[in-house]
Amino acid sequence: MADHSTSLRALAHPLRLRMLSLLTGTELSAAEVARALDVTHANASYHLRVLLDAGEIVEAGTEQIRGGRAKRYRHPWRSEDRPTPTPADADTYPLTLRAMGDELQRRAHHRARPGQTLTTDAELWVTPEIWGEAFELLKQAATLLHATAQPPHTEGTVHVNLTAAAFVMTDAPRDPS
Repeated sequence: MADHSTSLRALAHPLRLRMLSLLTGTELSAAEVARALDVTHANASYHLRVLLDAGEIVEAGTEQIRGGRAKRYRHPWRSEDRPTPTPADADTYPLTLRAMGDELQRRAHHRARPGQTLTTDAELWVTPEIWGEAFELLKQAATLLHATAQPPHTEGTVHVNLTAAAFVMTDAPRDPS
């Protein structure tokens, strides 16, 4: 796994964030990523190498194409595919959330109207049992979408977004006034 600064630099580019989103749904080659994002093959290859070197994507095999071999890549979205979080991960969580927010704003510009939309934001107090149940349902939804995602523009599919950040909070210091 690459060091933290390498990972942060890799995630600092909006095109690489879009690539990660694509690669959470399916394994793709550089040529397929290039077509899906309307960039050159060379540009896609470069950014995929940066993500690979930073440990943000993994090689998912190779395929035979026109007498050559093309690497396929995927995002390690399954928890068993990801490295164990370190204390440094907690330090960069605010940056991850900021990147998620920026990417969500970009995606919102492509939101279909009318269409199914669910937007929620909440800071709540619930029992540990309710929290556990809600957390498991969110994990199930994310896993269902990731596990059944198809390559971009597959006939019979719709282009969707799911962005979630769920966590237990500590009690904030009370306002002394």
